Parts: sequence; structure tokens; C-alpha cells
Amino acid sequence: MDRTAKAEELLRDLGRRARLVVYVASAPGSGKTRRLLEDARRLKADGKRVVVGRIETKGRPDLERLAAGLPRVPPRHVRIGERTFEDFDYDAALRENPDIVILDELAHDNLGDAVHAKRWQDALALKAHGVSVIGALNIQHLETVAPIAEGLIGYPVREIIPVSFLQAADEVVALDLSPRLLRSRVRAGKIVNEADIDRALNGVFREQTLYMLRELLLRTVDNLTLPAVRAGRTSMAAAFVYPNLDPIPYLRRAAAVAQGLDLGLEIVPTPGIDRPSLERTARELGGEILHETLDPASVPGDALRASLVALPNGRIAAKLANAPLPYDLFIVAAGQTYLGENAARSPYSQTAGDRLRVGYGKVTVYLGAAAGAGKTYAMLDRAHQLKAEGVDVVVGFVETHGRKETAALLDGLEIVPPKAVSVNGMTYREFDRDALIARKPQVALIDELAHANAPGSLAPKRFYDVLAVLRAGIDVLTTLNIQHLEGLTDTVFRLTGTVVRETLPDGILTLADDVILIDVTPETLRQRLRDGKIYPADRIESALANFFRSENLFALRELALREALRARHRERVTSPFERILLAVGSRDIDLPMIARANRIAARLAIEFAVAHVVRPHSRIDAAPVEALRTEARKTNAEWIDETAENAPRRLIEIARAHPETTIALAGTLRSPRWLQRPSFARRLLDAGARELLVLTPAGEIANEPAHRPAQR
Repeated sequence: MDRTAKAEELLRDLGRRARLVVYVASAPGSGKTRRLLEDARRLKADGKRVVVGRIETKGRPDLERLAAGLPRVPPRHVRIGERTFEDFDYDAALRENPDIVILDELAHDNLGDAVHAKRWQDALALKAHGVSVIGALNIQHLETVAPIAEGLIGYPVREIIPVSFLQAADEVVALDLSPRLLRSRVRAGKIVNEADIDRALNGVFREQTLYMLRELLLRTVDNLTLPAVRAGRTSMAAAFVYPNLDPIPYLRRAAAVAQGLDLGLEIVPTPGIDRPSLERTARELGGEILHETLDPASVPGDALRASLVALPNGRIAAKLANAPLPYDLFIVAAGQTYLGENAARSPYSQTAGDRLRVGYGKVTVYLGAAAGAGKTYAMLDRAHQLKAEGVDVVVGFVETHGRKETAALLDGLEIVPPKAVSVNGMTYREFDRDALIARKPQVALIDELAHANAPGSLAPKRFYDVLAVLRAGIDVLTTLNIQHLEGLTDTVFRLTGTVVRETLPDGILTLADDVILIDVTPETLRQRLRDGKIYPADRIESALANFFRSENLFALRELALREALRARHRERVTSPFERILLAVGSRDIDLPMIARANRIAARLAIEFAVAHVVRPHSRIDAAPVEALRTEARKTNAEWIDETAENAPRRLIEIARAHPETTIALAGTLRSPRWLQRPSFARRLLDAGARELLVLTPAGEIANEPAHRPAQR
């Protein structure tokens, strides 16, 4: 979905009823004004009567362009001493009678003899009169945050907003931007004047200060009843742009891959680039352009902080393809402009359609970044609310993991007893779906959607049980941690070093009628872990040092943010390919690459094929080849097995037999040496391959092969 929030989506469900949407950021420069103006332009294009009540472009040309053509409420003119100031005119806004008012700086103290003392009071009053408001503020102005923020930024926060204001909002959207990018914007002169850059970087925009303000932002959103937050950045796709190259088609294709893989797009200029035009392109694509100018040939791989690097096909791309890399490499054909709009595919698409015709139950997924986020607690709390409203709600299966607060919420709720399943001397407690369906409540709570059932169960995974309950016309509340989505397996492993065994298809989220993000900060999670609220005492230190490291939790939270939004906007997928052709050798280490390339193809909604091409008379171990063939069949991929004197050239011929096919392959594991044959990726480029997707083997994939690979 688009990186930018679509405010029209927030207003559509309730038709003409007034709504209050509030963007909250951790610091100036996070994009609040841009977001408001972009929303205003989209809403206007959608036929809504939108007026800009008050907004400050601060003379920035990009913001002035966005504001151009938008109707504005005439300002009040207030004279103070010898000077005259402009301020928002509440009465004039009411006279305009718009659908929506755009109102920046909600913490602002109104000047002169205004109707209300504060701008946030204007917003509430407009909503009370049936006018929707989209506004913004910085987290430091919230009454609960201001005292801490003053200590961080070094000066008093005088304009204060009560927490009750955010509680009254229909949507609170956190603009979560990384401190690194905020500091880059400062250096670029986008936030403060050039003369103030050094002072800002050593003051309000100190890295530690930004991290703490960001933490305060996330804590605040976490405490709201139903937070609705924007995606942050789980990791980046870095696209390098060279002079004398039309960047637009190239960057559009790089952005499509990044969006399909839930990566933020970071555009990296090389020396000699026309930055103003590149910045316009970056804005159009929803990406960020780094202030620094970098040469990809001289930057250490781990310094890029990217999981995917895009480069135009050329000398530097060929050099990188010949070396082991810590990131995936997308080598883009010069002049290639193809972009496809594909219908998002899911094995559960038919199920989704059936639900519209047959009276299926509705499913709400409580989505979290990790264990201990509070998903089960929130689900149980909702169950008590439903019960108080007279709804027949039953606990189908809930796992408290020994947490007292969670267990306490089971009191007063009817519980369907679990069934005991005995296998090979082991007894398992499992969800009894038959008993629940026979009981037929209006709403059922079924915890841990990704759970693998005991051997011999009717269904291998709990999500199949949930589908059966939905088919019986019963609404379901369920929980899921982000790492269990199958399509994120590689990303989660790369970010955390953990191989997740219990997974479920991404398409399950498309069935959800609601995905509620239970957002919690990493520090809060770590503190909950220290307090014994997540794991037993003997597992705490190990968890803190491994999966529950702060950087892991930040990454998982950002994945959850993206997927919570992505789940509601999966109708179509933009892709730069029509098909991925994975080239494999006669070796074990290519086996996991089939599943990985298949997941990429699935997320881009494109075709997938596997090609095994070797030279005649090569010594081939049949075992790994058969394993590769079997794995390809499991994914329903086309399997192509051929011999050719020139394997790279033959692979290119196979690829070109189908339009818009890009070859993918595992990257090399060895550094280039003198007189050593180049990597297979490099040989493909030398043979004339226009594009390549070079996938980095991860973890156990990057070990020495158990079988000697046949020559290709």
C-alpha cells in the first residue's frame, strides 16, 4: 500500500459523520505538514470539500507546491504591540461549511480575542459542528510528555495539549521516523536554517534525544485504546542513482520491489547528481533521499544498513555481483520501464469471496510485534466489554503463559474446556473446535492463530480451525505475532537471527475484518520481560540477550506496523517483473532459495519458475537435484532441467522466452581471487543478462555445501 496515510479511507466507513484524525510526531521535520497537505490534495481530488484552516509551509518550495490550489480559510489578523499576526479564524471556518478542515500545530495558543483559547479546542468544536478535522502535533506538547521532554530538549514546553484530546480522536496516527533520517534532514537544511544546523544536531536533534522522544511517542500511542499508527521503517532498500541516467523508471521499479518486500525506500545520490530533481522523484515515490552522497563501490556493505541494494546494470553492479554481500542485490536494466499491476493472490481468496455470500463469522486479529505485547490481554478485555453489552462470548482457547494479569481476565468468562490429545506418550492440550461449534456462541476467543496442532489432529494448524469456526457463522477474536507470517520468514531471520518454525500464509490477514495493532515500545517489552510477565525466570536473561534485544524489537514492531496497514490494502500489487526464474545448481545450499524466491514471487503476485542448467558430462550428485525438483513441485513452480555448453547463455534464453522475466540466484559465498572463475552472477551479466536479483544466502544457507556443486 502507499506509504502515506489515505485520510479518505478513514472517513469512508462512517460516511458524513465528522471525524477527528490526529498525526503525532516525535520531533519537528517528521513530515506532519507534508502529510496534511497530501491528504488535503487527495481528499479534494476525491470530491471532498477540503479547506486549509491553518498550516505553516515555512517558505519551503516543496510544501508551497503542495499547498498551491488548496482553498484556505481567511485568517484572523491580530495586532499585538506594533506588529500584526495572522491566526486561524474558527468562525470563518464554520462559515465555509467544508467537509474537512486541515489544521496544523494543534498545540498552538490562539492569539487575541479568539473563540477558544487553544487550537485543539477549535478542532473539537469543529467536529461537534459536523466538520471533520485532520490535524497534527509534536509529542512534546502532550501534558504527560512535556515534563520529560523539557529535560531532553533543554527548554520549557509552554503549549500543552491534554491526553483527553487524543482520547477523543477517532484516529491517532504516529509519524514514526528514524532519528538517522531526521538528522539527515537537519543536515540538508530541511528543518532549520543553515546557520542553526550544528546547534540543532547537538541539541534537540541529538541522536539520543530523538530516540527518547520517539520512545515517548510510541509509549503514548501504546496507551491509547485503539491506536492507528503509520508504518515506520523495518529496514531499507537503498537505490543508488548515477548522473546521466533517467532515474524515474529505474526508481519506480526499485520502489515496487521495496514495497512488495515491506522495505522503506532510501534513494542514495552518487557524485554529480542533480539533487533538486531527484528530491522531487523521491517525494513522488514516497521515498527518502539521503543528504550524504555515496559511491557504492567504496561503501562497506554493512554501512549501508540496507537489506536490498538496487543498482543500474554496469561496471559497479558487476563488481558487487562478483563478491559475497550482506544484502540482496537488484541489478536493474538501463531503460527498462515495465511495471505491472497484479491482482493480489491468496489461497484464501475464494474463502474471502464465500464470506460475502454465505454468512461467515467475522474475524478480528490482534497483531503484535512479539510475545508480551498485550494481545491476549486486549482480546480478553474486549471480551468483557462484549459480555457487558449482552453479547454471547465464549473462550475457545486462551494461553495465559502463567501471566497473572491475563489469567485474572478469564474470570467471569465462559470457557470451552480444551481437549487432551495423547501421542507417543505425550499429552497435549488443544482447542476443541467441535465443542465450540456445537456451543455456537456469537463470539469466540481463539488465541495463537499460528499454533501448530498436536500430531494427528484434524487440522495441522490452528488457523484451519479458525476457518472452520468462521464457516459456522461464529465471530472470532484471535492473536498473532508478526514473525509468524510466512512471507516475512526471511526478513525476521535477517533481523533477529531466529528461524520461526510456526508460520501461516500471509493471505490469512486478508480475511481479517479488523487488524488491531497492539503496539508497545521495545523498552516496555524488555521491562515486562525483566518483571517476569513474559517468560519464566530461567529464560529471562537469555531472551534479553537474544530475541528481545532492543534492535530486534524495534524491527519487529515496524514489521507489525506495516503489516497491520498492508492487511487492509491488498487488492493489487505493483511489480517490476512478470516472472522470477530462479537459477539453481546441483547443490544443497540452493534448496532454501526455492522457498525464499517463491515467497518473493508470492508477495509480488507474479509467476515463478526454477531452472537447473548444467554443462554436459558434469559430475552430478542426483540427491540434491532430486531434492531441488521436489521442493520446486511443493511450491507449484515450473521445473526446467537442461544441459548446455554455456549455462549462463542458456538461462538467459530461457528467461527471454517469457516476457518480463528476471533471473534470480543465490549470491556467491567466496571473495574474488586472482585467476579464479567469476561468480555465476557475474558470468550471467557477462553473457548479456539485463537484470538480476541476487539473493544473499542467510545463516545455515551460507555454510560449505554438503555436496560438491556441478559446474555450470
